[in-house]
Amino acid sequence: MAVAAEPVWSVDPRTGKPRERVAVEATAEEVDRAVRAAHGTLGALADRSARAALLRTAADLLDESRDHVVAAADAETALGPVRLTGELARTTAQLRSFADVVEEGSFLDVRIDLPDPGAVPPRPDLRRWKVPLGVVAVYAASNFPLAFSVPGGDTASALAAGCPVVVKGHPDHPATSELCASLLRRAAVKAGLPEDVVVLVHGFDAGVALVRHPLVAAAGFTGSVRGGRALFDAAAARPVPIPFHGELGSLNPVVITPAASGERAAAIGAGLAGSMTLGAGQFCTKPGFVLAPRGEAGDRFLDALAAGVGDTGPSVMLDHRMRDAFVAGSPSAPRSPGSAPRRPGRGRRAHRRRRRPRRRRRTALAGGHHLLLEECFGPVTVVARYTTREEATAVLGLLPGNLTATLHTTGTAEDPDAAPLLAALTPLAGRVLVNDWPTGVAVAAAQHHGGPYPATTSTSTSVGATAIERWLRPVTYQSTPGHLLPPELRDGNPLGLPRR
Repeated sequence: MAVAAEPVWSVDPRTGKPRERVAVEATAEEVDRAVRAAHGTLGALADRSARAALLRTAADLLDESRDHVVAAADAETALGPVRLTGELARTTAQLRSFADVVEEGSFLDVRIDLPDPGAVPPRPDLRRWKVPLGVVAVYAASNFPLAFSVPGGDTASALAAGCPVVVKGHPDHPATSELCASLLRRAAVKAGLPEDVVVLVHGFDAGVALVRHPLVAAAGFTGSVRGGRALFDAAAARPVPIPFHGELGSLNPVVITPAASGERAAAIGAGLAGSMTLGAGQFCTKPGFVLAPRGEAGDRFLDALAAGVGDTGPSVMLDHRMRDAFVAGSPSAPRSPGSAPRRPGRGRRAHRRRRRPRRRRRTALAGGHHLLLEECFGPVTVVARYTTREEATAVLGLLPGNLTATLHTTGTAEDPDAAPLLAALTPLAGRVLVNDWPTGVAVAAAQHHGGPYPATTSTSTSVGATAIERWLRPVTYQSTPGHLLPPELRDGNPLGLPRR
């Protein structure tokens, strides 16, 4: 007897109550059909001009549907219209940016070595470029229902590379996912492409089946260490392993030099309070671990941080699982003698999904404090005090890989701790900041959003123009007659591409 498919509900995070039935979880057979349908569009996506048109048309349709998209996302995430309007603008900017990348063409990395019989050894005619991998599985993120979900950077960069996409929607915003997928599919048709260049599936089992499907050539994931590692292992265990570009977890450490705290303790404390509570602390780049100097200036920094956190009102977390994990994980870390978490401050009684931000003060990182070095998703950060630069450097040596690492210094050559601490932070992260805060990731050619494991499972970035490189592989043609070469590699450069 057939088992009925599980329904997929849109849930109001403010109340925890289901809003509407949106879809059903995909069966293994439906995942297979989705992947095969996407795979069938590879030939159509070979047209770079059509890909650029798809990306720009998708951005236009999302902008035209802004009110509807923002309302749908707010109903499922409680992130608010202001935040979501900004996120949608970022999403459409990403799509248009990748359209520019496709048209400019340097992502193809065309390299030509003409033959040289006199070289040792003799060199034949060699022509190298990059081709799309194939169908890409994209796993939508919970905390960015637009910019890191169905129409987000993984989808945009994969389509730009010429790879069709099958998205596993996140259960926190299925209605938003369905809406955005329908807009992307409409954009494909308007650009003269098959609508199945983007396909959406729902369900936990569907996500596992997707990464195991033999026609899936690569995967992009943003989520938890536990979930991402399970999918990473499944991707590696396939008969033919595939690249798995996962963004998993990050503490995003911050180090404040004694000179910086002496110069602007209040400003640094206020800045940290704003960064750690932004979006209810549900940013992958939230600063979660801070090394602050002992002494009077460090105390003033803590007072400013406590004041800033205390002035921050309650906020709604994305779902009850994250709220419960925050409540369970935030106060569970072992305490050092004589230390205790500061109370979050008084205010109106919070809804069961509303959480006030916290910061935890610790006097040391002795044995048994490993929990302080684990990411806690939500508005909490750990502050540890250090006495000497060597003590701070030793603690940094205990940290895992991160997306970001931040140094606060005076900004002048007179700060003797700046260069050594910056050198200690650099191996820990893919983006190193000085006198800034890591929340907020600019979409730019020089951006890198990744880092050593467990921040990510590869050395690639998921933000910025070079995110397209994840979905390409190089191919070299040797001694190939011109009429058999792709137009991109022929003599005379008929397409006017950047070439080396």
